[in-house]
Amino acid sequence: MADLFVDKVLVKNNRDRDELDTEKEIVLRLQNRILMLFFGSGECERCQDFAPTLSQFYKRLTDEFYVERSAQLVLLYISLDPSEDEQEKFLKELPKKCLFLPYEDPYRKELGLMFEVEQLPTVVVLRPDCSVLLPNAVSEISDLGPDCFRNWQEGAELIDRNFMLNEEFDESKMRSLTDPIRRLKYKVEDKKKKKKKKTRRGFLRGGAEDDEDDGEEEADEKDGEEKGPWG
Repeated sequence: MADLFVDKVLVKNNRDRDELDTEKEIVLRLQNRILMLFFGSGECERCQDFAPTLSQFYKRLTDEFYVERSAQLVLLYISLDPSEDEQEKFLKELPKKCLFLPYEDPYRKELGLMFEVEQLPTVVVLRPDCSVLLPNAVSEISDLGPDCFRNWQEGAELIDRNFMLNEEFDESKMRSLTDPIRRLKYKVEDKKKKKKKKTRRGFLRGGAEDDEDDGEEEADEKDGEEKGPWG
């Protein structure tokens, strides 16, 4: 996958517009992942209509609110906007975690020819070996939503499936807004149980060991805090 962009500059769609401009950075970001190449333009009405669907699709597979671990998935916007200002405007409609090619990079059009893009919007889905999994996944994403990613996983044969979908995105099974509170509650309760065990153990062994255990507990807590149109 990284071979397609190893000598290019990829830009993060965040406030600082951080760049991935070294081979190491690009390889780490793209290797062993499914890549979605989103060919679009802010001037295209169909692209504008599809952008919210694509953004939600990507967030549900990569945002920790919905999943335990981010999916092995990368979204890269290939702009066909008539100007850099138009590109910047359309990027605001896309996820902050997505990447894009600089507007001045002619490789944008080369990719369109390479993957025979004939209409907008187009989402080319690539396996980690750069082979085409789907020439255009727009309809599949719109009709099936995040569920279709399971088929992509199998088709791509990813080496390390380091993600865990959250109950197939069923509304009734999604995490509630109180989930972080429950996690904190359980964390606090675990600490209380450990403290009781250490206190009980210190009482049986003697006060000196109890003081030592307390010091270890404080150290543990400190450690945890650091944690087509191309013609």
